Amino acid sequence: MKVRFCGIELRNPVIAASGTFAYGVEFEDIVSLDRIGGFVTKGLSREPMAGNQAPRIIETAAGMINAIGLQNIGAKAFIDTKLPALARYPSCGIFANVFGYEVDDYIAVIETLNEARGIAAYELNASCPNTKRGGQVFGTDWRLLGELVVRAKEVARRPLIVKLSPNVTSISAMARCAEDAGADAISLINTFLSLSIDVETRRPRIVNITGGLSGPAIKPIAVRMVWEAAKAVHIPVIGMGGIATPEDAVEFLLAGATAVQVGTASYADPRAVERIAHGLESWCAHHHVERVSNLVGAVDMIPMEKESETT
Repeated sequence: MKVRFCGIELRNPVIAASGTFAYGVEFEDIVSLDRIGGFVTKGLSREPMAGNQAPRIIETAAGMINAIGLQNIGAKAFIDTKLPALARYPSCGIFANVFGYEVDDYIAVIETLNEARGIAAYELNASCPNTKRGGQVFGTDWRLLGELVVRAKEVARRPLIVKLSPNVTSISAMARCAEDAGADAISLINTFLSLSIDVETRRPRIVNITGGLSGPAIKPIAVRMVWEAAKAVHIPVIGMGGIATPEDAVEFLLAGATAVQVGTASYADPRAVERIAHGLESWCAHHHVERVSNLVGAVDMIPMEKESETT
């Protein structure tokens, strides 16, 4: 069940996604952290942030919309108050999600985290608006994305995983941009920009007006984007978007992902990450898959209908 990428070895390819697993230690009484591949921290900023006002999360058909506002305790507080306790789980990969509203913010967070021990890699959240460039989201403009990744790579002492936004015309182009700028891996997809309206009040259902759609509703689109990105780059791809079952994880692996992240499912089942990791191992045993890495990119793109016509 072990997978390797960017010089990192994980006990299995199932990782808890950023924003859904707090800072890891909050789940240690619920999830066996030594039985999952790893987890991604909540997005870390240079200073603590309170996030948006409520309501900031709502349920939708087969998913949810959130506009938490990247609430977090800040990079330094994470190192001081959360990271030491995680030393009890040396086999659990710790990925620090990093964000900012200008390039210097990202750099400051990475430089702070560089001094800490126990972090496997950085995941660069490219879905934030660049306040110095009129609010344009880094991950939707190839020039901004390229500049961000180049600068981050210059200072990062650990592998750099770039988390891509799905709100683009060509995910393949953005994946290549991240690779060309120096990314060691990419992760995708982040949430889809969305809006939900209360028809009785005729007002948006969350204070921020728009938010990010996640959950099973987005999975087929996410699988397609992971497949397109994996074909476009030579660096590892980490797939996510609506994974709720072991079979969902297999889909992403077949599409070209080396590892997967589980997010929204943890809200319905706090033990979802561990359950999916265990279920994936059982699935591999039942289907005589000797190594889970053998599934990566192994999809047969001949549609089932055409195959039946030729047999």
